[in-house]
Amino acid sequence: MHPKVLLDACAELVRLTLTFEHPADAVVSRFFRDNRGLGPRERATLAETVYTVLRKKLLFDHMAPSGSGPKERRLAILGFHGPRDFLKSALTEQEKKWLDQCDAVTVDDLMERHRHNLPEWLVKPLKDQLGDGFWPLVESLAQSAPLDLRVNALKDKRADVQKELAKAGIKAHPTPFSPWGLRIDDKPALTKLDAFTRGAIEVQDEGSQLLALLLDAKRGEMVVDFCAGAGGKTLAIGASMRNTGRLYAFDVSGHRLDALKPRLARSGLSNVHPAAIAHERDDRVKRLAGKIDRVLVDAPCSGLGTLRRNPDLKWRQSPKAVEELVAKQTSILDSAARLLKPGGRLVYATCSILPQENEAIAEAFSAAHPDFQLLDASELLEQLKVEGAKGLCSGGASGSSYLRLWPHLHQTDGFFAAIWAKKD
Repeated sequence: MHPKVLLDACAELVRLTLTFEHPADAVVSRFFRDNRGLGPRERATLAETVYTVLRKKLLFDHMAPSGSGPKERRLAILGFHGPRDFLKSALTEQEKKWLDQCDAVTVDDLMERHRHNLPEWLVKPLKDQLGDGFWPLVESLAQSAPLDLRVNALKDKRADVQKELAKAGIKAHPTPFSPWGLRIDDKPALTKLDAFTRGAIEVQDEGSQLLALLLDAKRGEMVVDFCAGAGGKTLAIGASMRNTGRLYAFDVSGHRLDALKPRLARSGLSNVHPAAIAHERDDRVKRLAGKIDRVLVDAPCSGLGTLRRNPDLKWRQSPKAVEELVAKQTSILDSAARLLKPGGRLVYATCSILPQENEAIAEAFSAAHPDFQLLDASELLEQLKVEGAKGLCSGGASGSSYLRLWPHLHQTDGFFAAIWAKKD
């Protein structure tokens, strides 16, 4: 594609994305469907340009007024993903001069807000939690995330799949914590691989895999994935149960559960039972009260732990939205807890990095439910033979009660989990 045409396409996609009417990944996917003639390189340039603009929005908004032309074009120039000489062949002399001036700006020249590129309401809670770790987090959030795969333990061994991928020219290495994970640094096409079509692999962040591991569902048990979504953790749990027992995949979105169906068909699992529910107090939930061995509540959340993948979330979320989520999380957790039989295990999890969605929810639940005992996450992970388990956990009475994953420390998405056992 001619550089000028590609830059124009980038500018148009930036314009569509910055309305924030829909998630960025949905806007990009729709743009690709509407422009099917785009090749893999053009798609990569378009997507990475948009995500760079989203990651560095405050900085680029600061630089853009000194340029000329439509704002979306100036932002696309600043965020363009590709060789500088290729980009410059699409620019006017005035634009080239302006871009050189922008490129000459160093980090030391910038105000703090133009360095971290985060909304101010998010900065304080992160600094309060991380202290000197704030800037390493900022640096990690400016990068794209690697691609993590989960090997379906029901069908294959991780080492065998790693060798199979290597034969296909895909270099993968075992994830350091999850026993099921493989990490790929680039973004190869996976859907045509035999390993994918036969259900040997699924795309799933290592942190998400650890949530399924913490549930530690056993053969023959009754288990509920309370907010199953498209079912990534459901499939991991079903495989760990060795396709026995009964695993309910609940969600209020039938559309999300529909996305589970082809994945479920590939997985070889027959113990999974997807069910759309109206709300957390649905009659289907009430009928199972006191009958379930294990419940995972991967609650609806701000998603701010996934900013490497979804940088638009920091501009689409707000303190008010988080307050509403906290109320919903509290209600969902309370309802899910009623499902447990004595001795059963409850896991509450989010992909948020905000304490009000994580530790605050867990502490309030513990205070309100004396019939549930908080378990130590690091001890559970050590029992599951996860190396470096203590380094993955923090908080609570033991100092390691909760799973707490950070992109800059663990190279996963940001995740939280609290685990309880219902007392006999």
